[in-house]
Amino acid sequence: MTANSSKDVTYRSVYLAGVEGERFDVRVADGRFVSIEKTSAPTEEPGERLWLSPGVIDLHTHLAWTDFHHDDQLKRSTDEIEAMQVQAFEATLRTGVTSARDAGGLLASTARRLREQYGQELKVFASGDALGGQDSAKGSSHLEQRVAENVKDGANWIKIFATGGLGSPPDKVLNPLLSKEEFFTIVRTAHTARTKVLVHVWGGLALDWAIEARVDSVEHGIYMTEEQASRLAKAGVSYIPTAAIYRIAADPAGALALKPPFLDHAARAAEAHPDAIRYAQREGVRIGFGTDFATPELNGHNLEELYTLINCGLTREEAWRAATEVAADILGHGDQLGRIRPGYTADAILFNADPHQAKNEEELRSSIVSVITGRLR
Repeated sequence: MTANSSKDVTYRSVYLAGVEGERFDVRVADGRFVSIEKTSAPTEEPGERLWLSPGVIDLHTHLAWTDFHHDDQLKRSTDEIEAMQVQAFEATLRTGVTSARDAGGLLASTARRLREQYGQELKVFASGDALGGQDSAKGSSHLEQRVAENVKDGANWIKIFATGGLGSPPDKVLNPLLSKEEFFTIVRTAHTARTKVLVHVWGGLALDWAIEARVDSVEHGIYMTEEQASRLAKAGVSYIPTAAIYRIAADPAGALALKPPFLDHAARAAEAHPDAIRYAQREGVRIGFGTDFATPELNGHNLEELYTLINCGLTREEAWRAATEVAADILGHGDQLGRIRPGYTADAILFNADPHQAKNEEELRSSIVSVITGRLR
């Protein structure tokens, strides 16, 4: 199902997803695309057609989380947790995600060890342990030290948990978990260390701070206003909605099977979220693909986010770009990932049906022939 592209191989007479009617010979060598040349279509049977797409980049995963409730994970042994984390890497890659930004919970050193020890091909960009309410009122030196520890461990991003989430009552979910001074100290320290910042924020005052501080991406933004979306666009801050997870969480018969109050909070979020996404789209905010998926019930179903984004107003082309080239740009690797071009890393998905025509996540996932991984420079 997965293949390392370190060898010299040519995918002959394949369609490129999103390019109508033309076929190409795509040559790969040493983990990179070497050439893409148009070719004439041979006489064929319909079942012989293949489509090549860039690998999907999930900008918001939680590969270290084995359970929705943290207390349930604490009941597991270290070996069991590690085995489940390895399975999360494998399931995520199998579904066509070739790069993942872990949005808190997975140390960069742990990601490296799992890749090396188990031969995992998934590219993981870690943000270490998030900074949030537990760090409030401890002083700037504490915050600077926390950032420095994550950076020293190899974190590519620093995550700020700026507001509540599904566990917070609706009347408190927008309350900032840090002071403005604390928030800005974290951002300033991370940017001085040339490390990007992502912010879990549902809206309100903390979202205003994220825009003012010019963080690198805001996550969720469920109650973002039209005016905030306008300022987000002007500030050049990217937006990762993670829209599918709230619909899944709001379904009592869904994969997470949550109970009140989580179920009720998720339903409110799922109802409000499409407006925020439409505001961002209309104002020209750069929207990236991220799932917020964790646990065995969700890992491997990451492509569901494509269809939720479309349902929230993105065109099919915009949703695919959010998951490939736009996501690569947000990640900071737009010169190497997210596109099928000579010189780019050969991360790709090979399909036996046009992926842009698939009706749903299940149909799309079932059409995957193989997932191809290359290597970054």
